[in-house]
Amino acid sequence: MLKVLFLFLSIFVSLMASGLITPIPESAPYDAKKASLGEKLFFDTSLSSDKSVSCSSCHNLYTSGTDNLEDSVGVGGKKGQVNSPTVYNSAFNFVQFWNGRAKDLKEQAKGPIVNPVEMANTPQNAVNSIKSNKAYKDEFAKLYKNGVTFENIADAIAEFEKTLITPNSKFDRYLKGDKSALNTQEKEGYALFQNKGCISCHNGVNIGGNMFQKIGVMVEYKDPKKINGRFDVSKKESDRDMFKVPSLRNIELTAPYFHNGLVKDLEEAVRLMGYHQLGIKLKEDEVKKITLYLKTLTGQKPQKYAK
Repeated sequence: MLKVLFLFLSIFVSLMASGLITPIPESAPYDAKKASLGEKLFFDTSLSSDKSVSCSSCHNLYTSGTDNLEDSVGVGGKKGQVNSPTVYNSAFNFVQFWNGRAKDLKEQAKGPIVNPVEMANTPQNAVNSIKSNKAYKDEFAKLYKNGVTFENIADAIAEFEKTLITPNSKFDRYLKGDKSALNTQEKEGYALFQNKGCISCHNGVNIGGNMFQKIGVMVEYKDPKKINGRFDVSKKESDRDMFKVPSLRNIELTAPYFHNGLVKDLEEAVRLMGYHQLGIKLKEDEVKKITLYLKTLTGQKPQKYAK
Protein backbone atom coordinates (compact mmCIF):
# COMPACT_ATOMS: atom_id res chain seq x y z
CA MET A 1 0.00 0.00 0.00
CA LEU A 2 2.82 2.42 0.92
CA LYS A 3 4.50 1.79 -2.43
CA VAL A 4 1.28 2.54 -4.34
CA LEU A 5 0.77 5.75 -2.40
CA PHE A 6 4.35 6.80 -3.07
CA LEU A 7 3.95 6.17 -6.80
CA PHE A 8 0.76 8.23 -6.84
CA LEU A 9 2.50 11.01 -4.96
CA SER A 10 5.43 10.94 -7.37
CA ILE A 11 3.12 11.30 -10.38
CA PHE A 12 1.09 14.06 -8.72
CA VAL A 13 4.17 16.00 -7.66
CA SER A 14 5.69 15.68 -11.11
CA LEU A 15 2.59 17.31 -12.58
CA MET A 16 2.85 20.14 -10.06
CA ALA A 17 6.64 20.42 -10.25
CA SER A 18 6.96 23.84 -11.80
CA GLY A 19 6.24 25.55 -8.47
CA LEU A 20 7.83 23.10 -6.06
CA ILE A 21 11.42 24.34 -6.20
CA THR A 22 12.19 27.96 -5.50
CA PRO A 23 15.45 29.91 -5.79
CA ILE A 24 17.46 30.21 -2.62
CA PRO A 25 17.43 33.80 -1.30
CA GLU A 26 20.62 35.84 -1.51
CA SER A 27 20.40 36.61 2.20
CA ALA A 28 18.36 35.63 5.23
CA PRO A 29 17.63 37.51 8.49
CA TYR A 30 20.29 37.22 11.19
CA ASP A 31 21.86 39.25 14.00
CA ALA A 32 25.17 40.47 12.58
CA LYS A 33 26.91 41.03 15.92
CA LYS A 34 25.90 37.64 17.29
CA ALA A 35 26.86 36.02 13.99
CA SER A 36 30.34 37.59 14.22
CA LEU A 37 30.76 36.07 17.67
CA GLY A 38 29.35 32.76 16.45
CA GLU A 39 31.85 32.64 13.62
CA LYS A 40 34.73 32.78 16.11
CA LEU A 41 33.14 30.04 18.18
CA PHE A 42 32.57 27.91 15.08
CA PHE A 43 36.32 27.71 14.51
CA ASP A 44 37.32 27.49 18.18
CA THR A 45 38.66 24.13 19.38
CA SER A 46 38.33 25.21 23.02
CA LEU A 47 34.72 24.01 22.91
CA SER A 48 35.97 20.41 22.80
CA SER A 49 37.20 18.51 25.85
CA ASP A 50 40.78 18.12 24.61
CA LYS A 51 40.93 21.37 22.58
CA SER A 52 41.38 19.42 19.32
CA VAL A 53 38.01 19.67 17.55
CA SER A 54 35.83 22.57 16.46
CA CYS A 55 32.60 22.84 14.50
CA SER A 56 34.71 23.47 11.41
CA SER A 57 36.47 20.13 11.84
CA CYS A 58 33.39 18.35 10.48
CA HIS A 59 32.01 21.31 8.52
CA ASN A 60 34.78 22.74 6.38
CA LEU A 61 33.45 26.02 5.02
CA TYR A 62 36.28 26.32 2.49
CA THR A 63 35.15 23.16 0.69
CA SER A 64 31.64 21.74 0.99
CA GLY A 65 30.51 22.54 4.53
CA THR A 66 31.26 18.88 5.34
CA ASP A 67 34.41 16.88 6.06
CA ASN A 68 33.91 14.65 2.99
CA LEU A 69 34.49 11.55 5.12
CA GLU A 70 32.37 8.46 5.53
CA ASP A 71 32.48 8.86 9.31
CA SER A 72 33.40 12.12 11.04
CA VAL A 73 36.32 12.06 13.48
CA GLY A 74 35.99 13.50 16.99
CA VAL A 75 38.24 13.81 20.03
CA GLY A 76 40.75 11.03 20.47
CA GLY A 77 40.14 9.83 16.91
CA LYS A 78 36.69 8.49 17.77
CA LYS A 79 34.37 7.96 14.81
CA GLY A 80 30.61 8.22 14.54
CA GLN A 81 28.44 6.15 12.22
CA VAL A 82 26.86 8.80 10.04
CA ASN A 83 28.04 11.01 7.22
CA SER A 84 28.32 14.63 8.36
CA PRO A 85 25.66 16.75 6.55
CA THR A 86 26.69 20.07 5.07
CA VAL A 87 26.18 23.15 7.22
CA TYR A 88 25.63 25.27 4.10
CA ASN A 89 21.94 26.16 3.74
CA SER A 90 21.14 24.22 6.91
CA ALA A 91 19.04 27.16 8.08
CA PHE A 92 16.43 26.06 5.52
CA ASN A 93 16.09 22.51 6.91
CA PHE A 94 12.91 21.83 8.85
CA VAL A 95 14.87 19.92 11.50
CA GLN A 96 18.57 19.18 12.03
CA PHE A 97 20.60 15.94 12.03
CA TRP A 98 19.75 12.92 9.87
CA ASN A 99 17.26 11.65 12.46
CA GLY A 100 15.79 15.08 13.17
CA ARG A 101 16.63 15.09 16.86
CA ALA A 102 17.26 18.85 16.89
CA LYS A 103 14.35 21.17 16.11
CA ASP A 104 16.53 24.08 14.99
CA LEU A 105 20.11 25.32 14.51
CA LYS A 106 20.47 26.43 18.11
CA GLU A 107 19.53 23.00 19.43
CA GLN A 108 21.79 21.37 16.86
CA ALA A 109 24.78 23.49 17.91
CA LYS A 110 24.64 22.02 21.41
CA GLY A 111 24.67 18.40 20.22
CA PRO A 112 28.26 17.96 18.97
CA ILE A 113 29.73 19.76 21.99
CA VAL A 114 28.37 17.17 24.42
CA ASN A 115 28.42 14.14 22.10
CA PRO A 116 30.98 11.64 23.48
CA VAL A 117 32.34 10.77 20.03
CA GLU A 118 32.48 14.35 18.76
CA MET A 119 33.63 17.13 21.13
CA ALA A 120 33.04 15.02 24.26
CA ASN A 121 32.60 18.04 26.50
CA THR A 122 30.08 19.14 29.12
CA PRO A 123 28.05 22.35 29.03
CA GLN A 124 29.79 23.69 32.11
CA ASN A 125 33.29 22.92 30.84
CA ALA A 126 32.46 24.61 27.53
CA VAL A 127 31.20 27.69 29.39
CA ASN A 128 34.30 27.76 31.58
CA SER A 129 36.57 27.59 28.54
CA ILE A 130 34.84 30.54 26.91
CA LYS A 131 34.74 32.53 30.15
CA SER A 132 38.48 32.13 30.55
CA ASN A 133 38.94 34.22 27.40
CA LYS A 134 38.47 37.90 28.38
CA ALA A 135 37.68 39.01 24.83
CA TYR A 136 34.90 36.42 24.61
CA LYS A 137 33.60 37.32 28.07
CA ASP A 138 33.39 41.00 27.18
CA GLU A 139 31.70 40.30 23.85
CA PHE A 140 29.08 38.04 25.42
CA ALA A 141 28.40 40.66 28.09
CA LYS A 142 27.63 43.23 25.37
CA LEU A 143 25.31 40.92 23.45
CA TYR A 144 23.58 38.87 26.16
CA LYS A 145 22.19 40.09 29.47
CA ASN A 146 23.35 36.94 31.25
CA GLY A 147 26.74 36.76 29.54
CA VAL A 148 28.37 33.43 28.76
CA THR A 149 25.98 30.50 29.05
CA PHE A 150 25.69 27.26 27.13
CA GLU A 151 22.43 28.52 25.61
CA ASN A 152 24.09 31.72 24.45
CA ILE A 153 27.08 29.88 22.97
CA ALA A 154 24.67 27.79 20.89
CA ASP A 155 22.61 30.85 19.98
CA ALA A 156 25.65 32.72 18.63
CA ILE A 157 26.79 29.72 16.57
CA ALA A 158 23.26 29.37 15.17
CA GLU A 159 23.22 33.04 14.15
CA PHE A 160 26.47 32.52 12.26
CA GLU A 161 25.14 29.41 10.53
CA LYS A 162 22.20 31.46 9.24
CA THR A 163 24.71 33.37 7.10
CA LEU A 164 25.97 30.20 5.40
CA ILE A 165 23.79 30.16 2.31
CA THR A 166 24.83 29.55 -1.29
CA PRO A 167 22.64 31.47 -3.75
CA ASN A 168 22.93 32.09 -7.48
CA SER A 169 23.51 28.56 -8.71
CA LYS A 170 23.01 27.97 -12.42
CA PHE A 171 19.65 26.41 -11.60
CA ASP A 172 18.59 29.38 -9.46
CA ARG A 173 19.36 31.68 -12.37
CA TYR A 174 17.30 29.39 -14.59
CA LEU A 175 14.36 29.52 -12.16
CA LYS A 176 14.60 33.30 -12.10
CA GLY A 177 14.07 33.44 -15.85
CA ASP A 178 17.48 32.99 -17.47
CA LYS A 179 16.63 30.00 -19.65
CA SER A 180 20.14 30.03 -21.14
CA ALA A 181 21.64 29.25 -17.71
CA LEU A 182 21.19 25.51 -18.38
CA ASN A 183 22.33 23.67 -21.47
CA THR A 184 20.20 21.10 -23.29
CA GLN A 185 21.42 18.06 -21.33
CA GLU A 186 20.98 19.85 -18.00
CA LYS A 187 17.42 20.79 -18.94
CA GLU A 188 16.76 17.19 -19.97
CA GLY A 189 18.17 16.09 -16.62
CA TYR A 190 15.81 18.42 -14.80
CA ALA A 191 12.88 17.04 -16.81
CA LEU A 192 13.89 13.50 -15.83
CA PHE A 193 14.29 14.60 -12.19
CA GLN A 194 10.66 15.72 -12.28
CA ASN A 195 9.14 12.99 -14.42
CA LYS A 196 10.82 10.06 -12.69
CA GLY A 197 9.60 11.32 -9.30
CA CYS A 198 12.84 12.53 -7.63
CA ILE A 199 11.13 15.86 -7.00
CA SER A 200 8.50 14.20 -4.79
CA CYS A 201 11.06 14.24 -1.95
CA HIS A 202 13.61 16.78 -3.18
CA ASN A 203 11.71 20.03 -3.42
CA GLY A 204 11.35 23.39 -1.70
CA VAL A 205 13.96 26.11 -1.36
CA ASN A 206 16.59 23.59 -0.20
CA ILE A 207 15.58 20.90 -2.72
CA GLY A 208 15.25 18.59 0.25
CA GLY A 209 15.56 19.05 3.99
CA ASN A 210 11.81 19.54 4.49
CA MET A 211 10.52 16.04 5.27
CA PHE A 212 11.40 12.61 6.59
CA GLN A 213 11.42 9.67 4.20
CA LYS A 214 12.12 5.97 4.49
CA ILE A 215 15.20 4.79 2.65
CA GLY A 216 14.05 1.83 0.58
CA VAL A 217 10.46 2.91 -0.11
CA MET A 218 10.08 0.74 -3.19
CA VAL A 219 12.94 -1.74 -2.86
CA GLU A 220 14.44 -2.62 0.51
CA TYR A 221 17.74 -0.92 1.28
CA LYS A 222 20.01 -3.03 3.47
CA ASP A 223 22.29 -0.77 5.46
CA PRO A 224 25.40 -2.68 6.60
CA LYS A 225 25.82 -0.17 9.42
CA LYS A 226 22.25 -0.77 10.61
CA ILE A 227 21.62 2.91 11.40
CA ASN A 228 18.05 3.23 12.67
CA GLY A 229 17.26 6.81 11.69
CA ARG A 230 14.22 8.50 13.19
CA PHE A 231 13.46 5.38 15.26
CA ASP A 232 16.24 6.34 17.69
CA VAL A 233 14.32 9.52 18.51
CA SER A 234 10.68 8.41 18.45
CA LYS A 235 11.08 4.70 19.32
CA LYS A 236 8.26 4.04 16.88
CA GLU A 237 8.80 1.01 14.68
CA SER A 238 7.25 2.91 11.76
CA ASP A 239 10.15 5.38 11.98
CA ARG A 240 12.86 2.77 11.50
CA ASP A 241 14.99 3.65 8.45
CA MET A 242 13.32 7.07 8.25
CA PHE A 243 15.75 9.94 7.66
CA LYS A 244 15.57 13.63 6.93
CA VAL A 245 15.69 13.99 3.17
CA PRO A 246 19.02 15.72 2.46
CA SER A 247 19.28 18.96 0.54
CA LEU A 248 20.63 18.50 -2.98
CA ARG A 249 22.20 21.94 -3.06
CA ASN A 250 25.97 21.73 -3.67
CA ILE A 251 25.55 17.95 -3.92
CA GLU A 252 28.50 17.55 -6.32
CA LEU A 253 30.78 18.83 -3.52
CA THR A 254 29.47 16.80 -0.58
CA ALA A 255 30.51 13.19 -1.32
CA PRO A 256 30.32 10.60 0.12
CA TYR A 257 26.55 10.20 0.03
CA PHE A 258 23.64 8.79 2.04
CA HIS A 259 23.34 8.87 5.82
CA ASN A 260 25.99 6.17 6.12
CA GLY A 261 28.52 7.77 3.77
CA LEU A 262 28.98 4.52 1.87
CA VAL A 263 28.35 5.84 -1.65
CA LYS A 264 31.35 7.70 -3.06
CA ASP A 265 30.10 8.61 -6.54
CA LEU A 266 27.21 10.92 -7.44
CA GLU A 267 26.11 8.89 -10.46
CA GLU A 268 25.98 5.79 -8.28
CA ALA A 269 23.90 7.69 -5.72
CA VAL A 270 21.42 8.66 -8.46
CA ARG A 271 21.33 5.07 -9.71
CA LEU A 272 20.66 3.65 -6.24
CA MET A 273 18.03 6.25 -5.37
CA GLY A 274 16.16 5.49 -8.58
CA TYR A 275 16.11 1.81 -7.68
CA HIS A 276 15.39 1.92 -3.94
CA GLN A 277 13.18 5.02 -3.75
CA LEU A 278 11.39 4.96 -7.10
CA GLY A 279 11.53 1.28 -7.98
CA ILE A 280 13.08 1.87 -11.39
CA LYS A 281 16.38 1.04 -13.01
CA LEU A 282 17.44 4.27 -14.65
CA LYS A 283 19.16 4.01 -18.01
CA GLU A 284 22.77 5.14 -18.05
CA ASP A 285 22.04 8.21 -20.18
CA GLU A 286 19.27 9.13 -17.72
CA VAL A 287 21.68 8.78 -14.80
CA LYS A 288 24.21 11.00 -16.55
CA LYS A 289 21.66 13.68 -17.41
CA ILE A 290 20.18 13.77 -13.91
CA THR A 291 23.72 14.05 -12.53
CA LEU A 292 24.47 16.93 -14.88
CA TYR A 293 21.33 18.66 -13.60
CA LEU A 294 22.37 18.08 -9.98
CA LYS A 295 25.68 19.78 -10.66
CA THR A 296 23.79 22.95 -11.61
CA LEU A 297 22.73 23.20 -7.95
CA THR A 298 26.19 24.34 -6.82
CA GLY A 299 25.80 27.88 -5.50
CA GLN A 300 28.08 30.71 -4.46
CA LYS A 301 29.66 30.38 -1.04
CA PRO A 302 30.18 33.50 1.08
CA GLN A 303 33.12 35.37 -0.43
CA LYS A 304 35.29 34.79 2.64
CA TYR A 305 35.13 31.02 2.12
CA ALA A 306 35.15 30.90 -1.67
CA LYS A 307 38.30 29.58 -3.30
